[in-house]
Amino acid sequence: MKAMVLAAAKQKLQLREVPRPEPGDGQVLIEVAACAVCRTDLHVVDGELPNPKLPLIPGHEIVGRVIATGRGADRFQIGARIGVPWLGHTCGVCKYCRLDRENLCLDPGFTGYTLDGGYAQFACADEKYCFAIPDHYSDIAAAPLLCAGLIGYRSLKMSGDARRVGIFGFGAAAHIIAQVAINQGREVYAFTRPGDAEAMSLAKRFGAKWAGPSDAPAPVELDAAIIFAPVGSLVPLALRAVDRGGTVVCGGIHMSDIPSFPYELLWQERVVRSVANLTRRDAEEFLALAPQVPVRTETTTFALDKANEALDLLRTGRLQGAAVLVP
Repeated sequence: MKAMVLAAAKQKLQLREVPRPEPGDGQVLIEVAACAVCRTDLHVVDGELPNPKLPLIPGHEIVGRVIATGRGADRFQIGARIGVPWLGHTCGVCKYCRLDRENLCLDPGFTGYTLDGGYAQFACADEKYCFAIPDHYSDIAAAPLLCAGLIGYRSLKMSGDARRVGIFGFGAAAHIIAQVAINQGREVYAFTRPGDAEAMSLAKRFGAKWAGPSDAPAPVELDAAIIFAPVGSLVPLALRAVDRGGTVVCGGIHMSDIPSFPYELLWQERVVRSVANLTRRDAEEFLALAPQVPVRTETTTFALDKANEALDLLRTGRLQGAAVLVP
């Protein structure tokens, strides 16, 4: 099969002909129909996340159809359309798994990082960590839901019952979760890279009450802020924007260093917290909710061999919504 392969960190992906994987016990073999490109893929390729499986096939927002099953795999029939997210395996026995906090598992597997992913024509996955895709969505439209949507949903849940929500970095995750927030009766305020008129326009198109540069003062006192951009200097800005008792949620897996800031920004019971990975419950809840909103996804498609081009556009902030590879 054809696959885009990372041979070493900080190198371009290489289009290679590699053996088609065979499903092991409890696994399904999927013919990949679409795989969205996530900023986490960029962090892996750029060497910002340590110790990836090498060589590696990236990609963890996979939509495809089951074409074979391994021994004991019986959740999905041949031909079923399913999605594969970032969380690819958990141990089930550590203290976090036993506390129903599998996103913090001590011995996890992550699709497209420690496990081969979906930048390929075929992929194998543990069926227990796969999900049926709602009929409402095409393959391409569904792919960004598998991480941008899921991490966005978990981030929004971490903001509690905040009514006025600021979103810093308006890309793949933000444009999805803004729709959910608005559907829940919240107000969304979008903070974009200064001078990025296209991102501001995207935010307004997806229902933001206000959109402006991240270095501008918030037009209202926010109840919560979610930071999707991997920029640590946004944390003090977000703290300054939230009202007393407000929460700042850092929704990415990687972020540049957070600069020092005066304690007064944190005082009055403001909270800064991170989001780590996702749980299967998050996926079940969000994939049931998305068609009810209904969530729309803004996508740009690329052929499999154009994965490096898609990553470059994401790296330089020239991509609106989500990129999706179509093998």
